[in-house]
Amino acid sequence: MADRGGARVPGPVVSAALPRSSSRLGNRVRTAAATAILVGMAEDHRRPVIGDAFGTILKRCMDVGVAAGVAHEIVERDDGYLGVGDAVRYFAADDEWSPVDRWACDRATGRVLDVGCGAGRHALPLARKGHDVVGLDASPGAVDVATRRGVTAVLGTVEQLPPALGSFDTVLLLGNNLGLLAGPGHARTVLANLAAATRPGGRLLGTGLDPHHTNDEAHLAYHDRNRQRGRLPGQARLRIRDGAVATEWFDYLFVPLAELRELLAETPWHLRQAFEHEAGYAVHLDHRP
Repeated sequence: MADRGGARVPGPVVSAALPRSSSRLGNRVRTAAATAILVGMAEDHRRPVIGDAFGTILKRCMDVGVAAGVAHEIVERDDGYLGVGDAVRYFAADDEWSPVDRWACDRATGRVLDVGCGAGRHALPLARKGHDVVGLDASPGAVDVATRRGVTAVLGTVEQLPPALGSFDTVLLLGNNLGLLAGPGHARTVLANLAAATRPGGRLLGTGLDPHHTNDEAHLAYHDRNRQRGRLPGQARLRIRDGAVATEWFDYLFVPLAELRELLAETPWHLRQAFEHEAGYAVHLDHRP
């Protein structure tokens, strides 16, 4: 995910929710992973153990030398939809990033807070360029992996930022981590917390996905279900799975750029610039206390 502070949505996301594997091998992995979940649940009739599924996946990938095809992240949506992504993407070099992530990172200045830093794919190149970068993640395993790779990383969430973080010139919500806004009400809390950690005149650089760029019937049905429940179409209720371990359920928001502008109303943030590429986009928000 695309990183999230603690649990995240995979990078290659199919409109508002989950990734599709693009190869036959990927499809077989996806089918096998889904089967393993269902069989395991049927055998013992128990719910999965709640734990740091994402961090465990990152550690497994790093421990084998960041090799593709070894560690896979399963993302489960609350309608039963499953997606699988290779964890190697969380270690991607900057020349492998999406155009929107590159656009955003090029605009980072000064001291940087990388929210949902994961394995440190954005933090490391920025630190090499001379930025003072602090990574934040709610996954203990992700913090451990990022630290082992040379990132200054701390445990925490956007809901409760560690008090000793200090202030920043730039806040990053990359890898589609504008999804951490979660929904209209929660967005105001997140944006206020990040503004409190940002110096006046600072900036927030984030990337997101427009959920309406899809013809997938499963996603369209999920959008309709959300509307019936009074939720935004792109609000997804997700959890990360790794074998019998799962994160808690969490809300993640896929929001069109036009709706993002509405969410920014009456917050300390002003949309200065946006860059759109296919279903994705990046934004540069200015902090105006």
